[in-house]
Amino acid sequence: MNEIWIVDDDQSIRWVLEKALSRDGFAVRAFGSARECLGALDEDSPRVLVSDIRMPGASGLELLQQFKSKRPATPVIIMTAYSDLDSAVSAFQGGAFDYLPKPFDLPSAVELIRRAWEESEREAAVEETIDQGLDMLGQAPAMQEVFRAIGRLSQSNVTVLITGESGTGKELVARALHKHSPRAQHAFVALNTAAIPRDLLESELFGHERGAFTGAQQTRRGRFEQAEGGTLFLDEIGDMPAELQTRLLRVLSDGQYYRVGGHQPQKANVRVIAATHQNLEDRVRQGLFREDLFHRLNVIRLRLPPLRERSADVPLLARHFLLASARELGGEPKRLTEAAMRAMSAFSWPGNVRQLENTCRWLTVMAPAQVVDVKDLPPEIREANAGVVVPGEAAAAGIASPPPAVADASPDPRGQQAAAARGAVPNGAYGSEPSAAPAQGTAGLVQPGDWSALLQLEVARRLAAQPPEQRAEGGSELMDALTREFESTVIGTTLKHTRGRRIDAALRLGIGRNTITRKIQDLHLEDDEG
Repeated sequence: MNEIWIVDDDQSIRWVLEKALSRDGFAVRAFGSARECLGALDEDSPRVLVSDIRMPGASGLELLQQFKSKRPATPVIIMTAYSDLDSAVSAFQGGAFDYLPKPFDLPSAVELIRRAWEESEREAAVEETIDQGLDMLGQAPAMQEVFRAIGRLSQSNVTVLITGESGTGKELVARALHKHSPRAQHAFVALNTAAIPRDLLESELFGHERGAFTGAQQTRRGRFEQAEGGTLFLDEIGDMPAELQTRLLRVLSDGQYYRVGGHQPQKANVRVIAATHQNLEDRVRQGLFREDLFHRLNVIRLRLPPLRERSADVPLLARHFLLASARELGGEPKRLTEAAMRAMSAFSWPGNVRQLENTCRWLTVMAPAQVVDVKDLPPEIREANAGVVVPGEAAAAGIASPPPAVADASPDPRGQQAAAARGAVPNGAYGSEPSAAPAQGTAGLVQPGDWSALLQLEVARRLAAQPPEQRAEGGSELMDALTREFESTVIGTTLKHTRGRRIDAALRLGIGRNTITRKIQDLHLEDDEG
């Protein structure tokens, strides 16, 4: 499962790729035909598949189709001559991770395969969370704080008040608190107080005796009784009617309640977790919520951040929901292009995580191809990103790029140089880091915190200092030096932030554990951990 498979009838292509990938630490297995590859697939599977498009017998497109039917989440890269470009584009739209034009630049080919490997690691991590039944995902600092709070609160019986906008996952937090508590073997009972008519809510909460009111033909247990020994989650507590607020306060104070129409007190051994999207302090000031009940509930308050405050989690959540939707609906998981993922991350998500989940369901059913581009996104996301110009796409659309912040800077290193480094790989499959728009300054000044403009200035300085022979003979190592400095700074800073915890650092950066270990060794960062 950790190998890269190469399929090509040309032995020289197989040999060159196998040697280059092996030097980079990858395990490689090579096949001369699609039939051999499919035969091996019965016993094993690769992390990444790289296949030529034209081969004797079954073609690369046929291999792609059969391979994806068995391993839908595994990235496939199609190698193609320029004369087959239309077929390659069709393959790309049909589920290929990307295509590699022949003849290719070897370092660019290895870098593309590395991106596919890292994407496969991310997909495997997301699939593992689904297999383990993990519904709460998040690498953003705000969510890490929530996870730490759940860990601290889970072993306590203290009442918790969860606040946050609709769709942020308040019930998931309540379930996590219950799941990791000593009460986990007992029931978790949820009740949305805003969804029950007020004349039935009292009976729902506390139950009723037979004959307590018209239609009460038998004794009925309420939610408190159903949750005995476990956890009772009261959602939208801010909408609870005033008379029931009094009864709830009595239960929280005395640990006892009466069924409707009953005369015998019932003991309540229940942990109460309440949630609301409203500002309860304002409700108290308006006389709509009892102040004493508010203080009873507000022992520990846990705020869930809206999705717009944790936009870095959108790619992780989107992959999770796309994979879950594909499993639920019996199809192949859709994959977002880099541009589509940037558009999703930039969207404000007023409905929060619930809206993102519904959008991924919509894409699973409605997107026309396996690879989802910006044009395939729902209208509200496209319209919200209509004014955003993606670097590298502006020229293709005939849009003039804004001037750089530094007047004498060289061409944007995220433009021509980055494209050259990728070896003419099209801006399609999601996997590389999103580019930022060129920095805008005033009168050529760099704005505080605008690292991209500072990078332009540094590149311009180093280009101006290059000896003439390097410019003429191509002996410069500027790109390698800048890349190493960038990676060393980013990874080193993250390791300090995580106090040397590599797995935590990899999760924060969105890269694989093997990748960060290799880069720490290559960049000699071992001494900086701690």
